[in-house]
Amino acid sequence: MPVITRELLRVLPKAELHCHLDGSVRPETMLELAHEYGQRMPVDDADALREHMVVKDAHNLEEYLERFTITLSVMQRAEAIERIAYELAADVARDGVRYLEARYAPVLNIREGLSLDEAIEAAARGLARAERDHDVVARIIVCGLRHLEPAMSLTLARLAVAHRDRGVVGFDLAGGERGHPASAHAEAFAYARQHDLAVTVHAGEGDGADSVRQAVHLCGANRLGHATRLIEDESLTRYVNDRRIALEVCLTSNVQTHATESFDTHPVRQYFDRGMNVVLNTDNRLMSGTTLTDEYLIAARYHSFTFEELSAIALNGFASAFIPWKERMRLLQRAAEDIERLRRGAR
Repeated sequence: MPVITRELLRVLPKAELHCHLDGSVRPETMLELAHEYGQRMPVDDADALREHMVVKDAHNLEEYLERFTITLSVMQRAEAIERIAYELAADVARDGVRYLEARYAPVLNIREGLSLDEAIEAAARGLARAERDHDVVARIIVCGLRHLEPAMSLTLARLAVAHRDRGVVGFDLAGGERGHPASAHAEAFAYARQHDLAVTVHAGEGDGADSVRQAVHLCGANRLGHATRLIEDESLTRYVNDRRIALEVCLTSNVQTHATESFDTHPVRQYFDRGMNVVLNTDNRLMSGTTLTDEYLIAARYHSFTFEELSAIALNGFASAFIPWKERMRLLQRAAEDIERLRRGAR
């Protein structure tokens, strides 16, 4: 069994299924765009800004999300969105990520005149360019927001469907969870599913297991974002496992938002040992100060995941991607072959 090192996990082929575009911006880019667009940043040095953007003082999910106002201030123009999308895909490719689904709510990018279509097209251009330049396949998940009117979620679901063959592979519901039930947005998810678009839902991060139940049974989630508190409902946990609904686990951000109190108390090991479809993700590379390699290292350090187990999690990511099955299988087969070479090379 290979000895786990950072470099071994960096080169391990990985899929990133839960990564927010507006939570994963380079600090250097934020400063350049702020200067260009006449916006103010909290600090003027890239390293200091990187440190400032990591959330260390949040008491809940809602406080964690407050940092997004800073990144969104420089994401109101098409060229900025395209650049940020390109840089994200380039950055994750260097971290061994072969497949990326970048998610965001384009309704938050239209404050200075962009249309929703333009906000989507800009990100799609950036990801497509990165795919040509780097060893990564990159797609988009459109997010509705829990605190907005359900009519807006339906508009965004229609937007996602309209761009389904132009870079968009899924629809999601994000934002503050408590007090904003997913059930209110069920019509948007029905529209997405009726038009054969895959769906995922943030649930069990800022609220309890009943929130996950709504995501599964009222929204028809193909995957679950976080699902940290799913474990509190034994029957639902079995249901999710039996139907192989993937869990988009984000260890660092779950500690930051107090979805769990520490890495040690996170249920990821319980989920994995039950045979559940666990996938590790970053959530927000900037606000959580993390990379996907870091998340794999945390799983190894705090939950004693072996290289074999982490390899299985990596393959889960490719198998659970929202791209067509044949494309998934090509990525999955290549990843499995490369993992076997890593295993043999470490002997």
